[in-house]
Formats: sequence, C-alpha cells, structure tokens
Amino acid sequence: MHEYTSTARVWGLSCPGFPEEVSRARRWTRDVLRGSPFAEDAELIVSELSANAILHTASGHESGSFHLAVAVSAQVVAVSVTDAGGTCTAPKVEHQDQDAEHGRGLGMVSAIAHRVVVHDSDAGHTITAELFTDARRGGHPC
Repeated sequence: MHEYTSTARVWGLSCPGFPEEVSRARRWTRDVLRGSPFAEDAELIVSELSANAILHTASGHESGSFHLAVAVSAQVVAVSVTDAGGTCTAPKVEHQDQDAEHGRGLGMVSAIAHRVVVHDSDAGHTITAELFTDARRGGHPC
C-alpha cells in the first residue's frame, strides 16, 4: 500500500454502463491497491458491485454509467460504487440459499467486507464496503 501516506487518499473512476467495464473497474482497483493485502478482496467486491449496478439500475441503460471510488487510510480501505438509480427499492443484503442463481451478491460482499453501508439519494445508490486494516475495530475478520 502507500507507506508514506499519513492521511486518506481517494481515487475515482467513472465507467460507461457496459458489461465489459466491470473488468476495467476490477483492473483499475487492482492497480490502485497494488501491494495491499486487501487488493484481491477489493477487486472481488468491485466486480460484484459494478455488475449489480449495470444489471439492476439505470447504469446499464443506454448512456448509463457507474462511478467507483477507492479510499485508503491507515485504518481502512473503502470501496464505493455509485449507480444511476432508476429502481424503486434500495439494494439490500439478502442471504439466499446456495443454489439461488440471483440475489447472493451483496451477501457475498458483506461476508468479505468488515462493514457494508448503502446510501440512497435521488441520483442513485452508493454502496461502500470497508475493509479494516485492524480487524479488531469491528465487524468480522476477513
């Protein structure tokens, strides 16, 4: 990670709502977090959240987009994906059975992250997954 960083650093990326952009978001996250012990977990989280944005919101419609942010501090790596909204309900963690073909993504994200927060606004939803550098701060261990 960034050993000389004393405060949080934040990177952002906007992507068109095309399915192939999920892999670009994943690669970008991997590059930002190169050397971090959380790089693989963050990459998986970004993949799931980006795909959900494209599949379930206006982000996947013509001229839609989604936005990604990665924040790194000494205490936490936070990954956020903001979609374009257009749904009547906010994303929520559901615990489906293992054979379910849909609805398990946020459950998986919550199993990897120490904390998952969903923010709603008129413009869309932002889902933030936090990976604490010290697991004793709360949540469950990775």
